[in-house]
Amino acid sequence: MKMQHRQRRFTAALDAARRAGQIPLISEVKIQSPKAGDLLAGRDPVALARNMAEGGAACLSVVTEGPRFGGSLQLLRTLSASVSLPILRKDFVTDREDVRATREHGASCLLLMAAVLDWPRLVKLHEEARRCGLETLVEVHDERELRQAVTLDLDLLGINNRDIRQLETDDGTVARTLRLLRLVPAGIRTVSESAIATPAEARAVIEAGGAGVLVGTAILQADEVQESVRRIVSGRQG
Repeated sequence: MKMQHRQRRFTAALDAARRAGQIPLISEVKIQSPKAGDLLAGRDPVALARNMAEGGAACLSVVTEGPRFGGSLQLLRTLSASVSLPILRKDFVTDREDVRATREHGASCLLLMAAVLDWPRLVKLHEEARRCGLETLVEVHDERELRQAVTLDLDLLGINNRDIRQLETDDGTVARTLRLLRLVPAGIRTVSESAIATPAEARAVIEAGGAGVLVGTAILQADEVQESVRRIVSGRQG
């Protein structure tokens, strides 16, 4: 029964935000990044996550990769116990044990990256996640990956505006999402990830047919995290 309860929780939260007239926002907690460096600046990640929830984020993303992004499964467990929002685990997931650990540490959704997984392995991990009661966000970066990904029974398709193979240190823009969205078949929920910094960029994604946006660095670098989230959710600059 517990796994059935988890199913559809993440996408349902995005859908509910859209019905409420909001920008469906996945607000991200990450400790650091190769491009931006330290993102916590001494702040408590639990307090940040709660500020994101209070600002109106539909869901959270938690980066658990350790060596380059400073995350951990313990961070995921702590945040999942501290906020009621459904959580996406972001990491370089490669095997069944990663999938099971994702569920056991409190996430509702799991990131699977087409750029770093060969196709048979991605399919197997997608199926394993489903068996565990998790939804998946299958992430693509170009036309070839997208055409392959949409052959799956997707919960969420992610378009990363930056290249994860370069650890997202390249200068991507939301234009990648707007271009690739034209190739996405009707009915597939699509989330734009990375390089989104303003309410206008988030609004452009939704107006082009996107189901949500994932924003991390821009929110974490804001002076007031809760207000930054509120502006993106409202779609208004001021």
